[in-house]
Amino acid sequence: MAESPVGRVRWYLVFWLFVLGAVSFLDRVNISVAGMALAQEYHLSQVRLGTIFSAFLIGYALFQTPGGWLADKFGPRYVLTIGVAWWGIFTALTASLSSQIVGALVYLFLIRLLLGAGEAIIYPASNRFVSQWIPSQERGLANGLIFAGVGAGTAIAPIFVTYLIIHYGWRSSFWASAILGLIVGTVWYVFARNTPEEHPLVSEDELSYIQKFRTTNSDSTPEKGVGWMQIVRNRNVLAVTASYFCFGYVAWIFFSWFYIYLAKVRGLDLKTSAYYSTLPPIAIVICSLGGGIISDSLTKTYGKRIGRCGVACAALFMAAIILVVGSRVANAPLASVVLSAGAGALYIAQSSYWSITADIGSTSSGFVSGFMNMGGQFGGALTASLTPIIAEHYGWTSSFMAAAILSALGGLAWLLVEPERSLVET
Repeated sequence: MAESPVGRVRWYLVFWLFVLGAVSFLDRVNISVAGMALAQEYHLSQVRLGTIFSAFLIGYALFQTPGGWLADKFGPRYVLTIGVAWWGIFTALTASLSSQIVGALVYLFLIRLLLGAGEAIIYPASNRFVSQWIPSQERGLANGLIFAGVGAGTAIAPIFVTYLIIHYGWRSSFWASAILGLIVGTVWYVFARNTPEEHPLVSEDELSYIQKFRTTNSDSTPEKGVGWMQIVRNRNVLAVTASYFCFGYVAWIFFSWFYIYLAKVRGLDLKTSAYYSTLPPIAIVICSLGGGIISDSLTKTYGKRIGRCGVACAALFMAAIILVVGSRVANAPLASVVLSAGAGALYIAQSSYWSITADIGSTSSGFVSGFMNMGGQFGGALTASLTPIIAEHYGWTSSFMAAAILSALGGLAWLLVEPERSLVET
């Protein structure tokens, strides 16, 4: 690897993508912390609240491909700026909805659906940025930092939102999130550029370094002859997508329901619930980075079958076991810690999903990973609605058992993946 030059403009912008990602997750998970207050004001059952949670994920899943197309066409600077403004508007609309409005469920569903559609831009646009700004040998670290925003935003949300709810009411948390988003979006627009060639602060040395090791980005445009039918008929793609559906189902229990579970089922007070709700995202940050390091290391030594598929399979089975154990622990604080470890175990597999879709997708890796990620978000949408239904009829232990079963099935799906066989070969 060539020695990196002094210039660090690209890393400042990567850091700001981390901030944007954290704010986007704050915007999407603040409703789970404020959910009990919101449900009480609008007289919503947990099942109806779950429907509202699902609305975001449906919008998010459906608009990932259009979001990627927009990022490719107009560039990450403009698309992300418009996207953040969009998030701010629909987050603010949630707070401005009158408590006396007739049909609140419908309005909240539509607002969250459109919020999800706007937030679908964040990672396609970030990927477009990485392809233009980051030399190939630095992209693992860059993507690791960007996706760490998932854990950071989710960790910040319980404490930040709970404080605002206690002192100023639940609506204040949405106003604050909207204003914060507009601020970070403005900073991004002022300092970012679509390419390093356009940025006035990029030195000649840094630009030369980026250009020398940057590879041509073709991820977002499938090569000629690779279309939807070839994607949906490919066993590797279907297996990884099915596994990521299971991954999304399990992950979104923690994003949507963990705070409410600790407060209503485990009997923890508001502040204590907020404290323990930060444990899963902390585990996610640590294990996402650690899983990537482990996967890369084993791949170099033993090949992709062990390093990618084996690590992901083992991680999902480990998560399943921990979920079963954690849901049955009687002590509430200890159960919180054990279940959080389950979230961490799950995210050990995260890097394998994105690495393997890049491998099997070849020049169509953007298309393949987008299809896979759509499956993951539909899994999340299902858990947002199905989890409270299972809990209502069979108890919360059964909800975590269902998640454990899906996690194990997701691990089994990895056994069907042939990591050395690319899509263009089939």
